[in-house]
Amino acid sequence: MIFGAALGFIAMGCSDNEKRDYAAEAAKTYYDSLMSGGYGYYVDGFANSKEIPSSYREQLIVNAKQYVHQVREKRHGVGDVRIVGSKCDSLTKTTSVFLMLCFGDSVNEEIVVPMIEKDGTWYMR
Repeated sequence: MIFGAALGFIAMGCSDNEKRDYAAEAAKTYYDSLMSGGYGYYVDGFANSKEIPSSYREQLIVNAKQYVHQVREKRHGVGDVRIVGSKCDSLTKTTSVFLMLCFGDSVNEEIVVPMIEKDGTWYMR
């Protein structure tokens, strides 16, 4: 199941020799989860999610549901989330992941998802 997939990603740093882009895979997993109704998992994918009050977490979940509802109404949903690429900043130890949201109405939108590694797991910033 995709909901648990990102939690197992191991941070590998920013080496050019990497065969897998764990930050990009984690970002894609969070967005796939969001678009398929995994709102809590998406919210928990933010780096500071464990430090926020539960009432605020619930508000973020409501916001995520509203966003997906609007996307379904206006764009006929998201048919696919594709990894376009990523750019690692070795100074800040963050990675900017570029995802393409492929909407049901044939419109594509590229977004940037800032990612940070904490304790071996990649999270959205």
